[in-house]
Amino acid sequence: MVAEDDGELMLRYARGDLRAFETLYQRHRGGLYRYLARHTRNPESANDLFQEVWSKVIASRERYEERAKFQTFLYRIAHNCFVDYCRRTAVRAEISGDAQDDWQGSLPAPEADRPDTRAEQAQTISRYRAALGELPAEQRDVFLLYEESGLTLEEIATITAVGAETAKSRLRYAVMKLRHALSSAADHGSAFEQRPTSAIGTAAEPAVVARNVVGEHGL
Repeated sequence: MVAEDDGELMLRYARGDLRAFETLYQRHRGGLYRYLARHTRNPESANDLFQEVWSKVIASRERYEERAKFQTFLYRIAHNCFVDYCRRTAVRAEISGDAQDDWQGSLPAPEADRPDTRAEQAQTISRYRAALGELPAEQRDVFLLYEESGLTLEEIATITAVGAETAKSRLRYAVMKLRHALSSAADHGSAFEQRPTSAIGTAAEPAVVARNVVGEHGL
């Protein structure tokens, strides 16, 4: 069965089809929440922003025009909400990492319950969180948009109001810094280098994913 187009679903919702909105919500809630949670590093703030974004989507449904992908529309709202959040709180999203990251998933690998594997995962996740938090805000934003939204670099450039080359440069530098921060684990032959790659959204193999981004875009 072919999945319904996001833009058409949004237009149907604007005409009063609540099931269309439910489909959009279920389809995009995971990536959107991870984007916000990784920025804020604070589950409570991420939840507030998550609700704010969807409220704005609902409020603007009658003005929606299918000129760009729904993801572009959604993540532009999310990006703007996060920028406003930073202004309100007078921070640049360098929130302390002390809060529990309830949004983090767990690896589905059968060996995930082994104590040594759990310890290794905890170290990798901790290193990744710290490295991500240390990125300049504009680099982290492009990186997270790329990882979570499914948008192209050109579409991300539109959302962040920069040129395509600037977006590409920010992604390149973000990936380089993440790779550098995680390289010590690879240098010591960490097991995560030998397991199949999955999305960073599951906290798995961030160094490997970073290399794949570099290879895919020639960054």
